[in-house]
Amino acid sequence: MPPIIQSAKIEQLSVGELNFDRQNPRLVGYGIRPSTPDEEVIKTLWQEMAVDEVAMSIVASGYWQQEPLIVTKEAGKWVVIEGNRRLAAVRALTEPKLAQFVGTLLGNELKPEVKATLKELPVIKSTRKDSWRYMGFRHVNGPARWSSYAKAEYIRFVHEKFKIPLEEIASQIGDRHRTVRRLYRALMVLGQASRAKVYSLDDRTKKNLPFSHLYTALDYEGFQEFLKLKSEEDETDAPIPKEKLPQLGQVLVWLFGNKKDGKPAVVEKQNPDVRRLDKVLRSEEASRALERGSSLYDAFVLADPAKDRLRAHLLDAKSKLQAALGVVSEGFDGEEDIVKTAGTVADLADKVYGELESKFHAELTGSKKERMTDGSV
Repeated sequence: MPPIIQSAKIEQLSVGELNFDRQNPRLVGYGIRPSTPDEEVIKTLWQEMAVDEVAMSIVASGYWQQEPLIVTKEAGKWVVIEGNRRLAAVRALTEPKLAQFVGTLLGNELKPEVKATLKELPVIKSTRKDSWRYMGFRHVNGPARWSSYAKAEYIRFVHEKFKIPLEEIASQIGDRHRTVRRLYRALMVLGQASRAKVYSLDDRTKKNLPFSHLYTALDYEGFQEFLKLKSEEDETDAPIPKEKLPQLGQVLVWLFGNKKDGKPAVVEKQNPDVRRLDKVLRSEEASRALERGSSLYDAFVLADPAKDRLRAHLLDAKSKLQAALGVVSEGFDGEEDIVKTAGTVADLADKVYGELESKFHAELTGSKKERMTDGSV
């Protein structure tokens, strides 16, 4: 059992005294603000964070008293800094108007003796500063992990509010993979883009922010060079130099889309799309093609040197012609269009071969003249 729970006194507070934490990074990530009504908070939790599963567990077995909420006193109110899903489940089960608002009938299955136990809930009274280690272990690197964006926001909050070094945060939550630094740097990149007005998260095309695309991408050399990204060791709130901010805006559109301008994200899945975009950013020709509206795959193909693309196209054509040859006897019944298509292919093959042969002999001739000039022949 975590130390904060093991050593603390568990008390009871009435549900009416408990308030949702509108600073919770998961809720903030879904657009919850200090002024958002409770109904909307509960609906967001219910729809986006599987509160129905918590509610079903309570209906079946009651509320587990050994798992208290963690609360803190702010502005004279008890705020639930750990356990918002459980609070939302209890309220949706016991308040008919809220149940109707979120669209659940689970409260009808609640036994009277169980419902009677939900008027008060077990809590541990603490502070945000005293509980950050437990919260960080549980949600950043532990069994009840938040989304990558929520993790980053919580790391930022602890680092900036309580002046805890990133190294200590990483040590306390058992991070051995630079996750804390990577998340923090990516959040600083987003903040810089917002301040410079080159990209706003409000313009993203998906409600659920695929933040992992960004913090993963920033580990790739192509992204780092394209943006002139500073090292994660700098811990700066401006990891991108000023002259590269337009490119940052473009990269974020490729990662997250821009609904205002009607531009979808080109990165649909982290693997392989982030790797493909990294390769595109290493090629000026491919980057420009992507800016002009080419698909990520087409730009990715362009990122290869022209000689490699030529060889690949020729090998592909050879393979397909060999396959076509294998079905001529059974697949051709005298259709004129097939003959015409084959003729066009033959003409194109002759043109390609003619150009290659001409250039090949020109290169040989030039090489021979060069050897004669320097006296090697």
